[in-house]
Amino acid sequence: MSGEATGELSESRYIAIDLGAESGRVIAGTLRDGRVALEELHRFPNIPVRTPDGLHWDILRLFHEILTGLRAAAERYLDIAGIGVDSWAVDYGLLDERGRLLGNPYHYRDARTDGVREAAAALVPASEQYARTGIAQLPFNTIYQLLAQRRDADHSLDRAAALLLIPDLLHYWLCGVKATEYTNATTTGALGVDGRWAADILERLAVPSGMLLSPAPPGTMLAPVRDEVRAETDLGQVPVLLPATHDTACAVAAVPAAGAASHAYISSGTWSLLGLELDRPIIGEAARLAGFTNEGGVGGTYRFLKNIMGLWIIQECRRAWSRVGHDLSYEDLTARAAASDSPGAIIDVDDPSFLHPDDMPRALGAHLRRTGQAVPDEPVRLVRAVLDSLALKYRFALEQAEALSGRHVEVVHMVGGGSRNALLCQLTADVCARPVLAGPAEGTALGNILVQAMATGEVARLGEVHAIARTSSDVLEYEPRPGARQDEAYERLRDIIKTGRE
Repeated sequence: MSGEATGELSESRYIAIDLGAESGRVIAGTLRDGRVALEELHRFPNIPVRTPDGLHWDILRLFHEILTGLRAAAERYLDIAGIGVDSWAVDYGLLDERGRLLGNPYHYRDARTDGVREAAAALVPASEQYARTGIAQLPFNTIYQLLAQRRDADHSLDRAAALLLIPDLLHYWLCGVKATEYTNATTTGALGVDGRWAADILERLAVPSGMLLSPAPPGTMLAPVRDEVRAETDLGQVPVLLPATHDTACAVAAVPAAGAASHAYISSGTWSLLGLELDRPIIGEAARLAGFTNEGGVGGTYRFLKNIMGLWIIQECRRAWSRVGHDLSYEDLTARAAASDSPGAIIDVDDPSFLHPDDMPRALGAHLRRTGQAVPDEPVRLVRAVLDSLALKYRFALEQAEALSGRHVEVVHMVGGGSRNALLCQLTADVCARPVLAGPAEGTALGNILVQAMATGEVARLGEVHAIARTSSDVLEYEPRPGARQDEAYERLRDIIKTGRE
């Protein structure tokens, strides 16, 4: 479809730049007659780089690939209404007074934050941090990364005039405007539930706060792309628009929820985020101890959710197996796992040993032996054990979310890449004993585009975003199978979790 006028119904086209932990995509979304059609224009790997000082994102390579994708968009379309970037949370770049980047951004899986969360709690009690921010205290939160920089005498903190999270940094390079988008800012652990930076907490941690910009809401228009970007890509005067720059916020906005049925969502990919879309945060010791977080959403909502390790475990297993000459595709592994009987091995997928191990299959084996279980003897059976255990952990988190919110969940929406995994979707329906509606797989890009449309006024409110997501998505329904709830396995998981905390 060209960008020329055709005399048909009006349409608008937006470009979503969606960066994930393994790859990035530049995707065109055409909004026409209450539906969005997506077209992938450019895909590229996202490969971190380890240097003597730690693990970093290759941010210059990512920006180069974004420009390549935008050039492809300009070649194909004349009428682009907006461009917006979303990515993972918490990681950032520091800029000096002249807007120059002070070092390559660190990767959230870098080991520099090991033990920092505990050191922070000695200065500001964990319960106080949670009461102020509503954010689960995960070891890679931005606030702990900043504390690690201060501990390591990294003087770039003293030279920093602005801190920009990854999408904000890329927006700055695209249009020249420094802005901090709200949904991603809430993930830092440094933004209060009142929407203002918790400067007093940062001061007690000896972390400067003057570099933090007041958060801008999703759906904000920034500025047209810079002249240099126009020259390199052949784009016109295309505005850069703030989507929900946290990819999970985009995905949750694109959940195709309908009617009065109470639903939970699972944004399934490298991470799994299971939660509820609420109009107010849930803050208290019970929520904190359960590991739930209150992240900002689109339209004034809160994403009351729990981070679950997700498909990262299988991704890292594949990486380890490929190093020894066993190149096993994700599709083949999961298809064979679906045809395999469950090995009965139960894994707590959120065990800290899985955050950044050198060898994931070895880490899984150590976990199973430590919990008195046999280690599956081949890759397919190990993958099946991970998927079984992931579904069981979903049930654990879902029951916690219901208890903490007082809300009964009738249906589970699964979006993201994991929604393509039929085995995982069916296992989730079975163990949670409620229907799973799977799709859209490209929920993040769809949400990105629809929030951009809010910035231009084409979409008015969050309810309309959900409605367009329904009409734009092919959703598969998985009903729980009789007798497949796995109650005994679930109780074993609960015992493993309890033992791991003692």
